[in-house]
Amino acid sequence: MVGLLPLVRSIARRYARRGEPLDDLVQVGSVGLLKAIDRFDPDRGVPFGAFAAPTITGEIRRHFRDTTWTVRPPRELQELVLALSAATERLSAVHGRPPTVSELAEAIDRSVDDVAEAKSAGEGYSATSLDAPVLEDGTTLSEAMGELDGEYSMVEWRNDLRVGLAGLRPRERRIIALRFLGGLSQREIAARIGISQMHVSRLLRSALGQMRSTIGQMDLEPVERR
Repeated sequence: MVGLLPLVRSIARRYARRGEPLDDLVQVGSVGLLKAIDRFDPDRGVPFGAFAAPTITGEIRRHFRDTTWTVRPPRELQELVLALSAATERLSAVHGRPPTVSELAEAIDRSVDDVAEAKSAGEGYSATSLDAPVLEDGTTLSEAMGELDGEYSMVEWRNDLRVGLAGLRPRERRIIALRFLGGLSQREIAARIGISQMHVSRLLRSALGQMRSTIGQMDLEPVERR
């Protein structure tokens, strides 16, 4: 049996890029080899390698079909995925490029829609851990994923402010900007504009009230507290 292990490894290597360790696939293929040995009849005149290869391949394919799906599709679709994979490898070797969907459909005698469905189902073999490294420097998937931008929650609020400000007179908009963007006190605003602090206070109250009315009585207290 030792002399036949290269055959098992050669077959297992065809399926090694589907998320399963090569050594595990060799073990599965070895089970198929043992089954082939039990069934082999030398009187038929068929070389053992030619007899064993389909059995080894079938054992590995059953392993994928029965144990490695994260999302398990129907049995027929699983078989179609495996047939599609084998056809892809074969046609890639023949043409020196990945086969087209039409070429795959012709090779396995199925429709283009069937091939598309099988390709989609083939993505369910395994789930990638968030701790799995995805970059050469060891960066994990979770580290490479984007984060929720806190500014998203402000989009609607800022749009409301834009609408409210558009309804103010230029001097009122300037006072609002000096108070809430510039951070100036009412006394500082009064000195800069040349009016009394009390007048600034009245204009602020009036402007904020108008903004609330313009945007449908939206609560602008977070702005006032700034």
